[in-house]
Amino acid sequence: MTRILRIETSIKGEASVSRKLTDRLLSRLTTAHPGAKVTERDLSQGVPAIDAAWIGAVFTPASDRTSEQAQIAAYSDRLLDEVKAADILVIALPVYNFGVPAQLKSWIDHLARKGETFVYTDKGPEGLLKNKRAIVALSSDGTRIGSEIDFASGYLRHMLGFFGITDVEFVAADAMVFDPEKTLKAAEAQVDALAA
Repeated sequence: MTRILRIETSIKGEASVSRKLTDRLLSRLTTAHPGAKVTERDLSQGVPAIDAAWIGAVFTPASDRTSEQAQIAAYSDRLLDEVKAADILVIALPVYNFGVPAQLKSWIDHLARKGETFVYTDKGPEGLLKNKRAIVALSSDGTRIGSEIDFASGYLRHMLGFFGITDVEFVAADAMVFDPEKTLKAAEAQVDALAA
């Protein structure tokens, strides 16, 4: 059974272009993989930023944690378990101020745990979340994907690769301010052309 994790990040709700694209991606993937299990994680209401309390919680053995540490670690562990269980990640990436939304950055920070998603070796870091596929639905008003002012797609690709997820594809409704209808149709065509 294929397991799909959908990560939503847009604060625009149903008006979100990236959400329209992830809807289409999910439809395509679930048609191609009947019986797929889909887990949805909507980060749009915010994700707690990591801090000193978080470090203390996640790096304390579970049996030694205080009740407060256990609560902090439990949230972070749920995010991590969802990614570990997934075969395919569908990630919404609206570009905010040329970068990733704060809530997506916080989600990544929760996942970046030595011994869980990566290890350091004498040859450099090695990602531990191998054999997964990620499809990223990027949307932006004025930023073109891959341009010199796009600090979002390269960062997300790098972090996924750092975790061991190297099969990463993007569909992009970018620079929508110039021709929204044509740009969205082109992005939908990218979704439809993806191997499911």
